[in-house]
This record gives sequence, C-alpha cells and structure tokens, in this order.
Amino acid sequence: MSVCSKQLWPAVKAMLHSVYDQPDAASVTAQFDRLLDYVAEKLPAVHDHLDTARADILAFTSFPTEVWQQIWSNNPNERLNKEIRRRTDVVGIFPNRDAIIRLVGAVLAEQTDEWIEGRRYLGLDLLTRSRLTTVTNDTPGDTFDDNPTLALTA
Repeated sequence: MSVCSKQLWPAVKAMLHSVYDQPDAASVTAQFDRLLDYVAEKLPAVHDHLDTARADILAFTSFPTEVWQQIWSNNPNERLNKEIRRRTDVVGIFPNRDAIIRLVGAVLAEQTDEWIEGRRYLGLDLLTRSRLTTVTNDTPGDTFDDNPTLALTA
C-alpha cells in the first residue's frame, strides 16, 4: 500500500488480514472499524484511503459466507499468470510481438476450454445460491426488477 509507511505496514497488513478472518458480516464490519480507528491517528492518509475503499473491501460480505474465501482469493489469476510465465520462459526470446500474443492467447484459450468443460473455480450451483441471496438497497431512486431471472446459463 503506497500511502503507508514501511515501518507500520506489517501492523496495518495484519489488521487488514484480520478483517477477512471474521465469521460473519457484522464481525467483519466491526473489525474493519477497529482497523480504521487504529490508523486514524498515526496514518491519516491510510485511514482516508481505506475509508474511501470501504465498499469495495467489504463487498464480499453480501455473498453467502461459504463463498467468501473464493471471492477474495486471487489464486486463479496467480495460477494463470504462473502458467503464462512458465511457457514464456521455455521459449526465452520471442522473434516479434505477434509470437508472444499467439502463445498467451493459446494459454488463455486452454483456460477457457477448461471452464467450458466444467472445471470452474466458482461452480454454477455456487453462483446460483449466491444469486438467490437477498440484496437490500435503501438508496432512493434505485429501482429493481420485480421478476429477476434466477437461471444462470453457461
């Protein structure tokens, strides 16, 4: 985090990780508030940054708790990047830009094929259950469809 000093970054990072270790949405919100209180005096820039990003950081709490870890994890991205890096290291030097685009495109096409065949990180049953979770919105002026489509297609 660029707005945090190097000396205090480990403590802020530990507090931020503790937000994700909470068992329910109320506990997550309370822990995030404790994090903001912790950094308010010592690191006002970090406080402002985290407070501005609050909705994005806590967005996972609107989903069922059993999918939280899959939502905040970036393992699929890391795995895909590792495979691209491995294959580009094997080739070494590319003759031109089109060659690397073809190689990376082939890796991405393989990933798409795996998702189509059913090996998904978030399965359709999990996505369906997440879709059926009630979403409340108290913002005036926003309208919602009274008959939302509950079916997911591949």
